[in-house]
Amino acid sequence: MNENKTNINWYPGHMAKTKKQIIEDLKLIDIVIEILDARVPLASQNPDIEEIIKDKNKIIVLNKSDLADNNITNRWIDFYKNKGIKAIAVESNNSKGIKDVIEAIKLEYESIKEKYMQKGRIGKAIRVMVLGIPNVGKSTFINSIAKRNTAKVGNKPGVTKQKQWIKVTNEIELMDTPGMLWPKLENKTYAMHLAFVGTIGENAIDKEEIAYYLLEYLIKNYPERITERFNIELEEKETMDVLEEIARKRGAIISGGNINMQKISDIILNEFQNGKLGRITIELPR
Repeated sequence: MNENKTNINWYPGHMAKTKKQIIEDLKLIDIVIEILDARVPLASQNPDIEEIIKDKNKIIVLNKSDLADNNITNRWIDFYKNKGIKAIAVESNNSKGIKDVIEAIKLEYESIKEKYMQKGRIGKAIRVMVLGIPNVGKSTFINSIAKRNTAKVGNKPGVTKQKQWIKVTNEIELMDTPGMLWPKLENKTYAMHLAFVGTIGENAIDKEEIAYYLLEYLIKNYPERITERFNIELEEKETMDVLEEIARKRGAIISGGNINMQKISDIILNEFQNGKLGRITIELPR
């Protein structure tokens, strides 16, 4: 892959300020919810967050689980359980799993409530911070759990917004935070996986290359989805042969009968990202 495209340094100046502010705000927080993309839990987990939250109680939300392979999502839930972390599959768009998150917050709080009671702070609201990289559906999750359009939803990676407290129930308050970008994406595999799911901005990637590698992964791991969606046979065909056949079926052709690589790359990426190829997970628990 292209070194300049995949070794992505996208850490704008305001991110250092954001990180510092989150560390300061954590003093007010009882529980941290980390939002991950259920299709790429490893790639969508900012390693800085683990360092920042330290010994705070944490719940992982595997968001966009309606786009992920259900069997593999359950394996991820078991994976985190074995590490002593509660993980919950959530579909923020339709609020599936939201009640489970609220119950998990209350349960996590039981383990730390005693120290507040000893200080006479009875009836204190449970304060929760929501963290995650851009485009994991953090704002949609917050809007769903708060049952109103409180968090600003944006699709552009790196766009920040002011922190805000959001009342979920009489017991629970959420603090929204700006999406925390990785300082530098040195892991090329993770960079590619984030590009698959549309987390990385288009200017930072070679879309044609990403679409090729995504198709290669799908042919190997979900061949039936490619066969069904595009009505083609895969037997003994190379990835580029399959790509060209899809392009001809979808009319991604330019003068001279050549393949319009930009158009077919858009088609493959969009159909995967919008769930038209079915429920697919890119990363498996180790």
